[in-house]
Amino acid sequence: MEQTNPLSPWYQYIWVDPERMGGEPCFRGTRLPVRILFEYLGGGYTLDELLEDFEHVSRETLAAVLALSAKEIERTARAA
Repeated sequence: MEQTNPLSPWYQYIWVDPERMGGEPCFRGTRLPVRILFEYLGGGYTLDELLEDFEHVSRETLAAVLALSAKEIERTARAA
């Protein structure tokens, strides 16, 4: 059973299902953990390289997750 809040801005892009991938947040409709995006970028890879390796995730989805992540960082940093 999916545990992602449909009112969340993340809902369109990310899902969490305790019965898949141990409940790790994944790109919606896939078993690809979101952390892979950040591991690729942190490892010096490009979005194009990630898209080549994981064709089932769109550039638009990756861009949206990065933009939402930046907003969340800003929000939590200001609250600290």
